[in-house]
Amino acid sequence: MPAPKPLILVVDDDAKTVASVRLYLEHAGFAVVTAGDGRTALERARAAPPPDLVVLDLMLPGVDGLAVCRRLREESSVPIIMLTARSTEEDRLEGLDTGADDYVVKPFSPRELTARVRAVLRRVPGSSDGPPVRAGDLVIDPARHEATLAGVRLDLTPREFRLIEVLARAPGRAFTRAELVERAFGADSNALDRTIDAHIVNLRRKVETDPARPERIETVFGVGYRWKTARA
Repeated sequence: MPAPKPLILVVDDDAKTVASVRLYLEHAGFAVVTAGDGRTALERARAAPPPDLVVLDLMLPGVDGLAVCRRLREESSVPIIMLTARSTEEDRLEGLDTGADDYVVKPFSPRELTARVRAVLRRVPGSSDGPPVRAGDLVIDPARHEATLAGVRLDLTPREFRLIEVLARAPGRAFTRAELVERAFGADSNALDRTIDAHIVNLRRKVETDPARPERIETVFGVGYRWKTARA
């Protein structure tokens, strides 16, 4: 019996954009469901079977894309690619800060979006293996795609998981932002230095007692970040 096709939820209020993206994704071997507003997007994301990835427009009627992203991130770790017509880096980072895994700026090539979908899906649970990684009270199980801190399970997005895994595999080592992009997101990623910063901000909210005074993920000024050890 053939394996089921990965299911992609495409959310956009522009019917032409949805039709074009759907055509490319289906031609690439994906199954596609669609929604034209935020409420419908949440309903379809919660339906069975759940989507393997969500392509989510930032500007939606009613419940906007940021609110949908925030709600989905509270409920699951489904990968999210944000579509945005906003051109400034700060606007794009707002989506990443909310929990999106990647973003594509409009107008975009459906072929590029399809490539981004493939790239993100390659980094979702099941793509990692090996024994658990331990760094102090942090334990990362790549095979199960789970991370716990002091015995409490962390609710991480796929990109946050990869990022903290890279840091925890070499506690005390300072990684540049470019190294973190390549190791955590892959050489095919379009991630920027400030994208890493946005993910670090989110991670600190989840692993630090006081994110404003981080004791685990340390900034190495002029370099990047490291997972701090007692001797670091």
